[in-house]
Amino acid sequence: MTRSRTARRLAATAAVSLLPLLAACGNDADTGVESRSSDSGTTADGSSGQLDVPADANADLKKKYLVENAIAACMKKQGFTYAPVAPEDPADSWATAGADYALTKKYRQKYGFGVYAGIVYPNDPAASGRKAAQQDADRTPNADYVDTLTPKQKTAYNKALGTPPDPKTDEKNWTGCQGEADKKVYGSGSAQERSATTAGQNQTNAQALNGDPKLVELAQSYASCLKKEGVSVTTTQPTGIGEMVKLQALASAPPGAGGVVAVDEEEGNSQKSLSKGEALPLLTKDIQLAMRDLKCGKEFRAAYFPKFLKAPTSGGGAG
Repeated sequence: MTRSRTARRLAATAAVSLLPLLAACGNDADTGVESRSSDSGTTADGSSGQLDVPADANADLKKKYLVENAIAACMKKQGFTYAPVAPEDPADSWATAGADYALTKKYRQKYGFGVYAGIVYPNDPAASGRKAAQQDADRTPNADYVDTLTPKQKTAYNKALGTPPDPKTDEKNWTGCQGEADKKVYGSGSAQERSATTAGQNQTNAQALNGDPKLVELAQSYASCLKKEGVSVTTTQPTGIGEMVKLQALASAPPGAGGVVAVDEEEGNSQKSLSKGEALPLLTKDIQLAMRDLKCGKEFRAAYFPKFLKAPTSGGGAG
């Protein structure tokens, strides 16, 4: 899955959010940033400056919380205030994408696959398949303040926060506070090495899912049902069939679907999004297709997701 969006983004070690709130604890001659934080250590959003790690979080999710907290502590030492951003539980991101049948059914009955829902319901964050807090991935609790910084202040903040591994410079680790937090939580192994390990584990997990006899059998039944419904089947692999119909719907959508400005490849001119009137009948068809897919894949998803969430792949394949 790639942290919807199709973000999707489940098994790979997710990079932490890159937009902190910059405020020096006192006047800084180098950055010109005045103090905007109190001695209590609270962040700009009123929090204590540290996230509470959910007791029921799995090991990977706990580490992501710890990384955010470590970044905040490091930035404070550097003279900056950073409001840690709670990472999304990957399991939650799949709830309305097939993992929870009832929730997925409720979602699809209104939004279908989400191809046209954003046009028909422009003010509804759920129409795009994202929570309100995720409507703009850049709008973390720190982003509003970052927008007010001068170029010099932003340069100082960027240096303190750090940058991701860069193969071009042979840099294998995050730098700055992100690098310090990464090493504190994950150990001395480089981020690049860990990413390679994760990629290998993703492949192993995918092979296991695709070789599972029960899932293979259910995927075949799923495919047969789709064919009876007049839906084209291009794969019967367990890791691919769950999102197959959705991806086909996206691929066959006309220019301007999804509320995104399309570009005419031949003319090179931008085209306006579909109007609400144009999108409404297409949404109705999208809902019908999404519901047929959900019905056909009910037994498959019930067996697939418990195994997938225990040993996820980067693709997912059962949305």
